[in-house]
Amino acid sequence: MGNREDLMAGAKRCLIEKGYSRTTARDIANASGVSLAGIGYHFRSKDALMNEALFEVMKEWGDDLALTLTADVKEGASPLERFAAAWDRVVESFDRLRPLWITQLELLGQIDHLPEVREQLVSAITDARVGLAELFQDVRADTDPERARLVGSLYQAMLTGFLAQWLLDPDSALSGREVAEALRMVGGGS
Repeated sequence: MGNREDLMAGAKRCLIEKGYSRTTARDIANASGVSLAGIGYHFRSKDALMNEALFEVMKEWGDDLALTLTADVKEGASPLERFAAAWDRVVESFDRLRPLWITQLELLGQIDHLPEVREQLVSAITDARVGLAELFQDVRADTDPERARLVGSLYQAMLTGFLAQWLLDPDSALSGREVAEALRMVGGGS
């Protein structure tokens, strides 16, 4: 790898280990084995490098989660059955990627001061909504964009809310089956 790639790998490692706001340029230089000057040369600033590292980590997580969520889905499963199975995998990712989730929530509290991050997160959330609508309800944005937007927004809100609850008290996190049952209850089903 070259210095740019080493810096990116170091920044990703720091992001996961220390979080966004607690990572210093020196932390990245030490983790990457590249000089502090290399950060400015390759990325303009530590913040620009951290933003790029954050978006790469989020994309990698999204790609990994998409593969995980679509694996082992029972043929002919109902949307609630697909949801329950996928939700369990999402909760597993909460544990595995806890530092990344904490970093994302940390950034939400600072979003008014981070316009580049806001812009990227808005784009990522838009893509995530489409993916969630397709995954959980088999709603495709290319054939029903409004339904995909609405359904995806609901699942995105649920994901964010359950994540916050899980971060506070992982032992009380609902399983996929429990969330599906709660959805049935609120939806008027038995």
